Amino acid sequence: MANTMTLIASSTVGAGGASSINFTSIPGTYTDLQVVWSLRSNSTSGNFEYCLFQFNGDDAANYSSRAVGGNGSVAYSGTRIPENYIYAGTSSSGANDANDTGSVFSNGNIYIPNYRSSNQKSTSIDTVVENNATVGNMALSAGIWTGTATIASIKMMPNGFSWVQYSTAYLYGISKS
Repeated sequence: MANTMTLIASSTVGAGGASSINFTSIPGTYTDLQVVWSLRSNSTSGNFEYCLFQFNGDDAANYSSRAVGGNGSVAYSGTRIPENYIYAGTSSSGANDANDTGSVFSNGNIYIPNYRSSNQKSTSIDTVVENNATVGNMALSAGIWTGTATIASIKMMPNGFSWVQYSTAYLYGISKS
């Protein structure tokens, strides 16, 4: 049997935006999970924003992340430990943001192997700010959640802002033979 990737759920943010995108009641019938997204926040801070992940409603400091990235001029790396979320790179911010082209969304994905394991859960994350200006940004991140329960829900949120209309996320279950 070949490996398969099955769409479990999708979410599109409606008019007025959303403070988070949530996937709940994730079935325990797959080997791995992957979330693929196209996001934009309503921030006007002049900075790139971040997508933050929490699993199973756990908002305690049970997460850590490490990221490397760059914007075409400057490379960076950083560690966030302990945190109340997995830090997942970058997303585009609001249309009034000097760093981002209006109406352009950023893309990324998070891969969660062995989400049913009774061990801690690791993640790998790839994000890029799609931008038609001189400044762009990309990041590769790794994260860990110290929880040992099967992941049954995933919450995606921007850091302190809201996702704008037409932001999307797709949750896939991956079965390995």
